[in-house]
Amino acid sequence: MPQHTVNALGQPVGMPVSGEFPRPTPARTGMQGRFCSVVPLDAKQHTSGLYRAFAEDKDGRNWTYLPEEPITSEVAFADWMVWAENSADPLFHTVLDGDGAPVGHATYLRIQPDAGVIEVGYIHFSPLLQRTPLATEAMYLMMRRVFDELGYRRYEWKCDALNAPSRSAAERLGFTFEGVFRQATHYKGRNRDTAWYSILDSEWPRIQSAFETWLSPENFDQSGQQRHTLQARAAE
Repeated sequence: MPQHTVNALGQPVGMPVSGEFPRPTPARTGMQGRFCSVVPLDAKQHTSGLYRAFAEDKDGRNWTYLPEEPITSEVAFADWMVWAENSADPLFHTVLDGDGAPVGHATYLRIQPDAGVIEVGYIHFSPLLQRTPLATEAMYLMMRRVFDELGYRRYEWKCDALNAPSRSAAERLGFTFEGVFRQATHYKGRNRDTAWYSILDSEWPRIQSAFETWLSPENFDQSGQQRHTLQARAAE
């Protein structure tokens, strides 16, 4: 697809953009999948379950690239959860497993309805969620809302450039690497170079098809193991 056109003066300009702006902001409503659900974070309902799930991370490695230091008391975590529930941007969601137990959270942030751009981030998946079909489906549900329900043009993923697991996840989920912003910010007393990734609305149909094929019951054997990887489905 061409990335530009030419105006009457012979100058290259961006392709026309259709649709109405601003686009809607994400609703505080749940998203239901086959393996999991993604629902608005509720401090009263989710604090104890999330605290127990995060406690499965025995050495605290999941906190390394988050803005906060590890929260080691449920009272302190409850205070943080109240803040998270009342935040509009980032807009927090809790991931619930098939039994309705909280196992992680993720957010929409840097929400730009005027531009049709939104980021997924502040992702904290407990060991109960990591490397499971639930984790993949949760990310798919959030993408589907952005593109199919809200009509956004661009979905972003940013992370510390040294966060290898996050970068690997972005690539596995179909995001395109765009580069590293050097000394983009600092946190916890240290520098952060930020790696940028994105998915565009024009890429979404292909990526959506790969997700839906991967998530189908036929892709899992009787023990719940995948028959084909998500990358393999995307390459078909």
